[in-house]
Amino acid sequence: MKRLICGVIVLFCFLGCKKDNTNILNEGNWLVELSVLDNQKLPFNLKLEKNFDGTYEGKVYNADEIIVVDEINVYGDSILIQMPVFEGYLKGEFSKDFIKGDFIKESLNRIVPFTATHGIEKRFTSNKTASELISGVWETNFSPGTPEEYLGKGIFVQNGNKVTGTFRTTTGDYRYLDGLVYGDSVKLSAFDGAHAFLFTAKIVNDSTLNGMFYSGNHFKEPFVAKRNEVFELPNEDSLTFLKKGYETFNFSFPNDEGQMIALSDNEFQNKPVVVQVMGTWCPNCLDETKFLVSYLKENKNTELKVVALAFEYAKTEEEAYKSIKRLKDRIGVEYPILLAQYGDADKDIAQKKLPMLNHVLSYPTTIFIDKKGLVRKIKTGFNGPATGDKFLEFKKEFNSIVETLENE
Repeated sequence: MKRLICGVIVLFCFLGCKKDNTNILNEGNWLVELSVLDNQKLPFNLKLEKNFDGTYEGKVYNADEIIVVDEINVYGDSILIQMPVFEGYLKGEFSKDFIKGDFIKESLNRIVPFTATHGIEKRFTSNKTASELISGVWETNFSPGTPEEYLGKGIFVQNGNKVTGTFRTTTGDYRYLDGLVYGDSVKLSAFDGAHAFLFTAKIVNDSTLNGMFYSGNHFKEPFVAKRNEVFELPNEDSLTFLKKGYETFNFSFPNDEGQMIALSDNEFQNKPVVVQVMGTWCPNCLDETKFLVSYLKENKNTELKVVALAFEYAKTEEEAYKSIKRLKDRIGVEYPILLAQYGDADKDIAQKKLPMLNHVLSYPTTIFIDKKGLVRKIKTGFNGPATGDKFLEFKKEFNSIVETLENE
């Protein structure tokens, strides 16, 4: 009997120790790889650190971008990494040096499998040295020869076989891309919790890129890029405009208290107004939101009023307002964000909600309105910090426009 009791005690001790061991997750560098189309792997770098209270924090690295992740829950041998602002999260089971799970975006019903391996610092690896250089500007056609064809501008800097940069389009940029040139091939990727991007290409005669663009595991399209140092995209100020028959821009949508807010309200009268057509799921919108928050904090005496109209993928009104509140709390947004649409953020739906516009081509779309209520400029898309000089150019232009509107 004593032997039986001792055996049971030993067994419980063993099981208890085993359960405790599953809570050990190695700190340091992890390589996360998402499984996308064509059996391709989309990698990004994650660094995990353990706090004094036993909780974890992380940092996601994309070239010069560092995304701090402070919502990490570890329970048993499971982990949930909630990306900041966006709804996307990584959920999986782990051992001390390996994680297997899924990247999930519930509102879009998207699930992308991933694995993560501890101790790997390099995003891409190859035993081939770079036989080509891709630094410079590339005139790019995405989905060439199809009705969906559109232009992009590749901007890259290569150092050895490491390459960083982005693709600009008329609707925004494709984030901080980080990658590798090996032999006559190139791979670039970015992950921010909203989008997971992978670009692969062959370099032909140092002058052409023939490649494929992958977005998660739900979309891919070919692209062709040609060297062209003087190439520039169409002016984003001319793409969206008021239709004939409309002289002013107006709206009426609810805030998070259910109160209807309209541009005709006293709050906006005789003041310059910036209207931001956006979504909480949109990285380019997040870049613009951060800029607007910073501008208002640095210019507390400004007359400028800012209001955002959110078009949300969230399936319910409650979830949509929750996403808006999350954005406001995380970024410190003090201007109103109104719920224009939930359940779908299709641009055709947005245009129907804003019938005075010829179309809604991009999130974000930014509308500058003077003190008399007249539309003075409409900017399509947003060139964020990943675009370098283009972002600096935007900031100067924004300051100039607002100053002009305030002094009128």
